Amino acid sequence: MNDQDIKQIVRDMAIRVKKASRTLAALPTAVKNRALVQTAQLLMEERPFIAAENEKDLAAGREKNLSPAMLDRLELSDKVIESMVAGLREVAALPDPVGEVSDMKRLPSGITVGRMRIPLGVVGMIYESRPNVTIDAAALCLKAGNGVLLRGGSEAIHSNLALAQILRRGLEDAGIDPGVVQVIPTVDREAVTFMLDLEDFLDVIIPRGGEGLIRFVTKTSRIPVLKHYKGVCHAFVDQDADIAMAVDIIDNAKNQRPGVCNALEGLLVHRDIAGAFLPVVAERLTEKGVELRGCTRSCSLVPAMVPAAESDWGKEFLDLILAVRIVDSMDEAIAYIDRYGSNHTETIITGSYPRSRRFLREVDASAVMINASTRFNDGGQFGLGAEIGISTTKLHAYGPMGLEELTTRKFIVYGNGEVRG
Repeated sequence: MNDQDIKQIVRDMAIRVKKASRTLAALPTAVKNRALVQTAQLLMEERPFIAAENEKDLAAGREKNLSPAMLDRLELSDKVIESMVAGLREVAALPDPVGEVSDMKRLPSGITVGRMRIPLGVVGMIYESRPNVTIDAAALCLKAGNGVLLRGGSEAIHSNLALAQILRRGLEDAGIDPGVVQVIPTVDREAVTFMLDLEDFLDVIIPRGGEGLIRFVTKTSRIPVLKHYKGVCHAFVDQDADIAMAVDIIDNAKNQRPGVCNALEGLLVHRDIAGAFLPVVAERLTEKGVELRGCTRSCSLVPAMVPAAESDWGKEFLDLILAVRIVDSMDEAIAYIDRYGSNHTETIITGSYPRSRRFLREVDASAVMINASTRFNDGGQFGLGAEIGISTTKLHAYGPMGLEELTTRKFIVYGNGEVRG
């Protein structure tokens, strides 16, 4: 297939999504919910088909020597399918934001002005590895009244096309034009470049994947981009932290799923608690295979710790590796986060109310937490249902993007013959 053929395929799919999205924006909530519930049922029924297609991608990944973390992101296990099903049903149960009217006020001129929530239009989604994003993105876009053009990674092509087939059936069963959800069928990288040029048909681009992909999309796109470059998440263990609580939180944040963007990458420890805390947390983490890379003072307290290189500070490892640094004060911890963080997720573990409040106010991240694992920065965990991604830029959304973040608001005006003087 030559470049011209690929360009035409991508353009035709975008045109179809644009056309179908016009009817989707006006669909009753009950119809959209019916499509979501029907798709959930089909996912359960078609698990053998999904597993067979997913195994093709996993086999190719093993042949290419993908890391265990990457293979974990790629696998559509029964647990992942059940999570997709739960996400579809949760999104169906959520209030529909489309058409919501707010902020109505009567002005001295006599007109009444308010705002109505409306779909963004057509979302272009570019993502790597995780095929469950196909379902999550489609579900949220559908409920928020948006069409969506999806371009998954080449490593998940069989899985993505299988899920797209099931999505189309769910939409058709509910009487919705299946054109509102399109999955680009080619693995050629030029498809992404052509997609990013379709400003007449796509309203926003959401890239989800490695930093290289997101920087390429941001540099190349003629369409507004909602992005997060990477997830360099930190925990600051304050001098008043409960040590047992801190160990449990650090363990969960690092080890539950080390290959995801809200996993812990950096540990900051106040000097006054470091002697009591670091040996205990190091024992827990090293038992689970975590390599600790520490500053000079950290290494003196935990001899098994590897001396950190300068490049380890602010690095997104996406692996069982954790950078550890002792700090002299909260000021130093906040300054470190400001320099090395990625505006994703930061947490403080402390028994001090004033310092916890200061951390909330002064740390800039899409989610700032007190005494909780960074792994909670997730649309499902925040009650949004499935998420389409986590934005670390402040326009137009900041943090997990659920239904409301996939809409915008227009002004509406009620008059009774008023004219402007």
